[in-house]
Amino acid sequence: MVFSSNVFLFFFLPLTVLLYYLCPVKGRNAVLLVASLIFYAWGEPVYILIMVFSTVFDYINGRLLGITETLWKRRLILVISCVGNLGILFFFKYRDFFVESVNNIAGTEMDLWNLALPIGISFYTFQTMSYTIDVYRRKVAVQKNFLNFAVFVCLFPQLIAGPIVRYRTIHRELGKRKHSFFNVYHGLSRFLIGLGKKVIFANTIGALWEEIRDSVGTSDMSVLMAWTGALAFTFQIYFDFSGYSDMAIGLGRIFGFHFPENFKYPYESRSITEFWRRWHISMVTWFRDYVYIPLGGNRCKLPRQLVNLAVVWFLTGLWHGASWNYVLWGMYYLFFLLIEKLFLGKFLKKWPGFFRHLYSLVFIVIGWVIFACEDMSVLTGYLKAMFGVGTALVTDMAIYDVLSYGIFMVVLGFASTSVSLRKVGWRLQGKKGSHALVAVWSVAILALVLPLLIRSSYNPFLYFRF
Repeated sequence: MVFSSNVFLFFFLPLTVLLYYLCPVKGRNAVLLVASLIFYAWGEPVYILIMVFSTVFDYINGRLLGITETLWKRRLILVISCVGNLGILFFFKYRDFFVESVNNIAGTEMDLWNLALPIGISFYTFQTMSYTIDVYRRKVAVQKNFLNFAVFVCLFPQLIAGPIVRYRTIHRELGKRKHSFFNVYHGLSRFLIGLGKKVIFANTIGALWEEIRDSVGTSDMSVLMAWTGALAFTFQIYFDFSGYSDMAIGLGRIFGFHFPENFKYPYESRSITEFWRRWHISMVTWFRDYVYIPLGGNRCKLPRQLVNLAVVWFLTGLWHGASWNYVLWGMYYLFFLLIEKLFLGKFLKKWPGFFRHLYSLVFIVIGWVIFACEDMSVLTGYLKAMFGVGTALVTDMAIYDVLSYGIFMVVLGFASTSVSLRKVGWRLQGKKGSHALVAVWSVAILALVLPLLIRSSYNPFLYFRF
């Protein structure tokens, strides 16, 4: 089920909210759990068993850690938890990728299984792992109530595409949380902002990206068209993913949960290092706390720090998908992070803000092309077009696309900054009479979205496949 679908908006969500608030407080977690299982099973009735297994598996591991004091036994339980979780993730997400790579390198003919990827498996796997790791580190107490733990894992607002919510973030709210009209009000307005970002912005500009990507190798392709398409995908993935995060955070607020922010206007960054402090924050901090720091982080000598960063960014790329372009994308960002860490960062601070921003945006846009093109031949052809290798500078089709989407891209650029309507909306909420203004604004967004939803086909969020 997709947040931006008619079934979710007009049936599932209103019915769930109604049942949730009609139910006595003690039964509300049960309502959320049942609703979350239905939400997941709507599209994948078989793979819900994997999520249920992960829930039971890590609940048991947590309970065992809670009653075990011997260090080697605690480490053994932690290893079993991590190996079990990562084993399931590898089996469904990376097995065929690994086999295909071995076949290509060694000339073997091992069969591919072509298993469908369980939606959201990368997200809920990381969530359950963070719980057992934090219990092992004694940073959180063991959750003895299975229902509360199951709600943490299966909670439908953030189940499919994050943000990656750690147990320590919401553990108190799992047992007791505040419900109020203003929670519902603020949550609903945040949800509608995310819905608008997805349906009005991401889906519209995404159509341009798909058109231009499919033009690789044709006479219509030019340098101008290639950069226009790259910019289109840059906007699409931001509004698609940040839109989902806004919707998830808003839905969580409706039910009394406070999820962490996942984006801080990343396209305002003035370095690649800053970009990764603003983009997909929950994932970046997860890798920092559970991979980079345990490897030694910045406490080691410089050569070891570089190795630690290389491991993190190889895994970051691979986490996004079982394809070599994602690994290349991770290594691409590793390169810039390393040169900024070693010497470029010092010079960047002396540059005027405009040039620092331009430097960051150019390489971010190129990075998104690497991310978007899983077919390496398409990726190679697209990058050649961007830099004018065997491609005209301008074509009639490129001019048509710029004239058709130019003003819309300016709007997208404005909306992706801290001066955007979202920021204005948040400021309004603190002023007298602002609640009525935000309510009118939210209704206006819904009025714009509804006609697009009615005539649109199934259009899932980009991060569903990760």
